[in-house]
Amino acid sequence: MISVSEARERLFALIEPLEQEEVPLREAAGRVLAQDVMAQRDQPPFAASSMDGYALNGVEADLHAQFKVIGEAAAGHGFSGKVGAGCAVRIFTGAPMPDGTDFVVIQEDVTRQGDVISISEDPNGKSNVRPAGGDFTKGTTIHAPRRLRPQDVALLASMNIPRVPVTRKPIVALISTGDELVMPGQTPGPDQIIASNTFGLHAIVEALGATPRLLPIARDTRASLTTCFDMARGADLVVTVGGASVGDHDLVGEVAQSLGMERAFYKIAMRPGKPLMAGRMGDAAMLGLPGNPVSAMVCGYLFLAPMLRRMLGEVETVPALRQARLAQDLGQNGPREHYMRAMVDGDQVTAFDNQDSSLLTVLAQANALLVRAPHDPPRRAGDTVTYLPL
Repeated sequence: MISVSEARERLFALIEPLEQEEVPLREAAGRVLAQDVMAQRDQPPFAASSMDGYALNGVEADLHAQFKVIGEAAAGHGFSGKVGAGCAVRIFTGAPMPDGTDFVVIQEDVTRQGDVISISEDPNGKSNVRPAGGDFTKGTTIHAPRRLRPQDVALLASMNIPRVPVTRKPIVALISTGDELVMPGQTPGPDQIIASNTFGLHAIVEALGATPRLLPIARDTRASLTTCFDMARGADLVVTVGGASVGDHDLVGEVAQSLGMERAFYKIAMRPGKPLMAGRMGDAAMLGLPGNPVSAMVCGYLFLAPMLRRMLGEVETVPALRQARLAQDLGQNGPREHYMRAMVDGDQVTAFDNQDSSLLTVLAQANALLVRAPHDPPRRAGDTVTYLPL
């Protein structure tokens, strides 16, 4: 058996960042920026008022000074003339500053009679002007790689970038295996259960910005598995769930190898999730996850998610572990790295009592995986431990 860190290294050796493509700006949210992009203009492109008020020459902005209002400037409709001494322009937020002005007296500090205003409150020296290029200038760069958030998309729009270079979405084929499985909504037989693993993994894949393909359940026959692998052609990553152990009905590894899979490893010194297999099948990487529901999901977080981040070109592929104080005593850990379902509340973490790898209810309640090293000694309440947020 190999360690979790060594398994990740071998998994990363099976893949590489995918090629880039261009997408319309409105489709860029959640995608990974594949190359640097630069602003095509200054923002704002002109000095603009940040308040509603009156634009004038700042050296004249004294308490009780009077000015003649000679025009108006609004957003999208600037004042085209020049403002001389003793004159002002009515101005609204976002409007360009007229020639000859560098100061806006807010409307609350002014009294107006006809076309004459008087400064009735001390302006306190604040210009209320947004300088040209105050947000960014032409050539300002957004560096790749970067997963684009809604605020990033807004910035790209402001930079006048209508199409965005992003990494192509990985296509992930998901295959559940086992005669005991039926799809949600179907009626299981007396010896069957509902397939859940691939639906949880589907959500992980989709949330990371990849494209999941949920294939039919593969039965415990070579013919059925061969058919499902054939249906997975064209995927960048093939993920099987179940059938990767050593029982008489665990045929995934055998069939995959008969179809040309080059196996990178089998079995990891961790719990839950020891029977994990990986390799390459032609143009695709393959990841064989264990069939226990919690094992499959934990392996999805620990291995599938980092693989997809790497394929998308992200730098931070493995989420950083955090620290908290243990809320209860824990006995010594065994020989495998243990990822315990846990609840973090403030600066304390509590491991659930029942860590059975079949219990999805416990995983659904958890917001973290408490990480224990192999042979970790007994821990006492108050000890500092590490955890992976979920």
